[in-house]
Order: sequence, then structure tokens, then C-alpha cells
Amino acid sequence: MSRSASVLLERLGARRPRIALVLGSGLGAMVETVEDPLRLPYAEIPGFPVSAVSGHAGEIVAGRLAGIDVLILSGRIHYYESGDASAMRPALEALKAVGIETLVLTNAAGSVNAAIAPGEVMLIDDHINFSGRNPLISEPSDARFTGMTTAYDAALRETMVASAAEIGEVLHRGVYMWFSGPSFETPAEIRMARVLGADAVGMSTVPETILARFLGLRVVAASVVTNYGAGMTGDELSHAETKDVAPRGGAKLARILAAALPEFA
Repeated sequence: MSRSASVLLERLGARRPRIALVLGSGLGAMVETVEDPLRLPYAEIPGFPVSAVSGHAGEIVAGRLAGIDVLILSGRIHYYESGDASAMRPALEALKAVGIETLVLTNAAGSVNAAIAPGEVMLIDDHINFSGRNPLISEPSDARFTGMTTAYDAALRETMVASAAEIGEVLHRGVYMWFSGPSFETPAEIRMARVLGADAVGMSTVPETILARFLGLRVVAASVVTNYGAGMTGDELSHAETKDVAPRGGAKLARILAAALPEFA
């Protein structure tokens, strides 16, 4: 067991969550609804990647959400911070080592589908790795040939859809395209993304999904839409807009997850 996993296990004490959530930009408010929270800064876990992106708290919060024991990663490190697509591998390996079986990924994304407006939530049915980077490059074992046909667990997705309908929340479904960032996409790239079948674009999630499937974790993911893609409105994009709009959609996603989590367990 890695040192990071040992420290995490020790700090968790008797807690043994089986579900972990990774919160994207502007979605950190979800941790405020966690009951009996245990907070552990990433900096206190050996080898844990620490993000310098504003809007990412950089801490683990363990507790109960909707009556279910969960482990929340409030913030993630991105490919564009270091040029390392496998930057989240130590964190996900530690989660696997302490008993996590299901990974819920969230992100803030731009919509390339006019029907999915800012402030709304999109369940990720599939993704396009447009960056061309892969976190399993240099992995020596044959496990690197990880199948991605069912990258996003079908049963978990249907649970999310049913839970959203039950509480009256709109949950769109679509394809997420990963751009490396950190600059935003151009209008031409957004038009290309639409032609290739994407519904939303962003700078995260895909490498974590690949790593999670490599580790044998079940994955479900959702995007909180914070803006329309470049060229769709004529407005320039900014990270400030992402952080401002994300909490609105984040509140919707939090309600959907609160309804779905008990069905995940």
C-alpha cells in the first residue's frame, strides 16, 4: 500500500466509504451539505497532487451525504498545470486502496449544444479524447490496454436519470470532449466539436475516467454547464464566469446526486 493510501486510511479511522466524488471548478459548495465531515488537506497526504487553480479547495472531505458514507475530493489537478495526463493517478490509486468502488466525477464545462444552456446539468454518456493525451502512456503492464466501450457505467447513468426525474430536475445527456487547456477553445474548434458529436467541452474528467477504469472502478460523470462555447454568443470566455455560474448548476447537480447516491450503494 502506498504511503498516501496508508495516511488516508489512518485518518479515516473507522470510516469505510465505497463511493468517492471529485468536485470540479465552482462546485465546492457541495461539501457544506456533508454530515459529520472529516477534512484533510491534500498537502497533508504524501504524494497527493495539489492544484493551484482558483475554485479548487484542495482537500478531502469524508462524511455522510444523503445518508451514504462518501469521500469527496474537493478539487483536482489538471493536465494543463503540469503537462502530465496521469497527475491524478496517485490520488485515484489511494482511493482504490482504501476501498472505493464507485467514482462520481463532476466538472464545469462549456456547451456546444444550443439546447443545453448555462446553469444546466449534463450527464456524460461518452467522451472524446481530443487532446490525444492518455494517462496510461508509460504504464508497462498489459492493463494499459483498458477497454473504454463502457467507460461510464450504464446502470449508474440510468440511476442518475431516474433520480433526476423523480425530484423534477432536468438532466441532459451528451458527449463530453476533452481539450487540454488552459486557454479556451476557438470558435472554429467549437464548430468542429459539434460536427464530431460533442455536446460539451472541458479540460478535465477524461484522464480520471481512463485511470479509474484502469483501476477497476465504476464511473459516472456529470458536467455543470457554465457557458456556451466560443463564437456561440459573441462573448469572450473567462474562468471568472466559470466560477460565477457553476454554483447555480452545482446546486441542481447536488440535488440529483443526493437522490441518486442511496441507489448507488
